[in-house]
Amino acid sequence: MLHLNKSLKWFIAGTLFAILWASASTATKIGLTVAQPLIIAEVRFALASIVMLFIAHFILKQRLPAGKEWKQLMIYGLLNISIYLGMYVVAMQNITAGIGALAIASNPVFISFISVFFLKKKLHYSIVLSLIICTIGVVCASWPLLGDATVSVQGLIILFLSMLSYSIGAIYFSSKQWNGLSLLTINGWQTLLGGLFLLPLTAVFYKGSINHFNSKFWLSVAWLAIPVSIFAVQLWLWLLQLNAVRAGLWLFLCPLFGFIIAAWILKDPISIYTIVGVLLVITGLLLSRVNAKRNKAV
Repeated sequence: MLHLNKSLKWFIAGTLFAILWASASTATKIGLTVAQPLIIAEVRFALASIVMLFIAHFILKQRLPAGKEWKQLMIYGLLNISIYLGMYVVAMQNITAGIGALAIASNPVFISFISVFFLKKKLHYSIVLSLIICTIGVVCASWPLLGDATVSVQGLIILFLSMLSYSIGAIYFSSKQWNGLSLLTINGWQTLLGGLFLLPLTAVFYKGSINHFNSKFWLSVAWLAIPVSIFAVQLWLWLLQLNAVRAGLWLFLCPLFGFIIAAWILKDPISIYTIVGVLLVITGLLLSRVNAKRNKAV
């Protein structure tokens, strides 16, 4: 019975993580109909960081960062919040929610590839093959949408650049000593600092007339801040603590759920190109997980 309960918890946590993580693209697209991308990002970061830091320091009484930890949080926040999520929300103006979810699901493959250069990992053929297959998958799913302007080459380039920053940030995070600083504290402060770094750029491009702080805006931002930035991340960290290799398998469901949610809520089209693209990305992820299991590269 105890084993059954653990298996059930694992299944519920993994499925919920995949659904919440995949929903971020659709929530972002909804917000973009009423506000500028960086405004959505800034409000999301502010709300998420306030909630996380309140829980961490006022409820759980966890310690504040100290010394060089502040520098590490600033660098991590710049890479993982300012650049990655800042560019991601800008890219979402020119790609569909499904394509966004599909691309983001392939992040682990990018991390494996980038770790070869930053962590001096051995370059296995499976890493290169995984990266190529995932990239082809995203391009394949995007191909029929390029003609009707729902997906642009510019949007795809910005999206891939954002994923590059995310990969470098993940490697930077794993290579540093955090001296027992809680994950909730790290996540809260890097989100707050990343949002502050992005604030000057947001102010420069701010246009009040095209930002409507209505129910659609707040629903989008609240969903991105609470279920995605907090709950999904905490579920992912819990899964990683139990079994890092098995946890990676839940990423396979993210492209599938991403397209289902986008088709259901936003009526995004699903074609044979979409199906082939999703299958290619899942294949690339599978190859990367096999390599991770054998070599502990990620």
